[in-house]
Amino acid sequence: MSQVRVLVGTKKGAFILTSDGARKDWQIDRPYFGGLEIFHMKASPVDANRIYASQCSDWFGQVIQRSNDGGQTWDAVSNKFLYDGETGTHLWYDGTPHPWAFKRIWHLEPSLTCADTVYAGAEDAALFKTTDGGQTWNELKGLRCHPSSTQWNPGAGGMGVHTILLDPSNPLRIYIAISAAGAFRTEDGGETWTPINKGLQSKYMPDPNTEVGFCVHNLAMHPSRPDVLFMQLHWNVMRTDNGGDLWTNVSGNLPTDFGFPIEVHAHEPNTVYVVPIKSDSEHYVHEGKLRVFRSRTGGTDWEPLTNGLPQRDCYVNVLRDAMSVDTLDGCGVYFGTTGGQVYASADGGDSWNTIVQNLPAVLSIEVQTLP
Repeated sequence: MSQVRVLVGTKKGAFILTSDGARKDWQIDRPYFGGLEIFHMKASPVDANRIYASQCSDWFGQVIQRSNDGGQTWDAVSNKFLYDGETGTHLWYDGTPHPWAFKRIWHLEPSLTCADTVYAGAEDAALFKTTDGGQTWNELKGLRCHPSSTQWNPGAGGMGVHTILLDPSNPLRIYIAISAAGAFRTEDGGETWTPINKGLQSKYMPDPNTEVGFCVHNLAMHPSRPDVLFMQLHWNVMRTDNGGDLWTNVSGNLPTDFGFPIEVHAHEPNTVYVVPIKSDSEHYVHEGKLRVFRSRTGGTDWEPLTNGLPQRDCYVNVLRDAMSVDTLDGCGVYFGTTGGQVYASADGGDSWNTIVQNLPAVLSIEVQTLP
């Protein structure tokens, strides 16, 4: 029977949760890197035992950890990330120029074809790549040197490359998203980039023709349809059917269209999940009810999924990288909260169970389906 491995990054360490294909009984492995922030961790789709983790702390700075045995042991393989060439400036909150500074790695995206190749999204916004398993990193400086980059500015949580999507049908095509600059696409492996923000809507951006400046929270894609993307924007859920050339609003009947994560069902490309929260100033779930909303129509028509989730006096948030899916029958859906709970559904969201609670605040969730 297949197994599932859930990789959980938290404010105070990493946890690995494992179960068989029934996804009822779970083994909770200790906190790795206890007391240290694990911003993101993800396994290679080529080698299930190769896992990369972004460890960050005020004491030790940014360190990339790598495991070759499914997370049982780890090696600190690198802490060297340098902007390539002149540093330059971007805009700060008040519109004044601000020098680029490296702070942390927000997201790690292993290659679809090579276990030693990984992309890393940084704050301040830059994209790095390793081809030797994380020992050395080179900046794909075409992104940060895009002509619009002097106009980029940080969102409330900073200015980082938080989403990296690799097109399985075209190894040279990559999508990324930056808060608060927008979404970008490359067709040449990262040498040049095109802003893909046409159709995005924001009350903070009165010019509908602006090229950048949108606070994109997350992007999602089903591997069978790499031209179809879903976006959780700072207010509004959006969809594109042409690789980002034009976006349309699919918020539909959501109770609020502000949130952070967005995911697509593993077997149903038109089934999408979001977790609305109250507002951009009140970062907790709407009406004190923890509800995942599902659309089976690719957006617009949404239904609340509540079975097994707290429906009163709940004031947690679900962060942008804290939701993921498995590829088993029924499609398991998983998410973690800032209150330290990890929830799982083995039936596409119809019912939920608590895998573990009382963890530190969950920053990221990634799921592996193992043979």
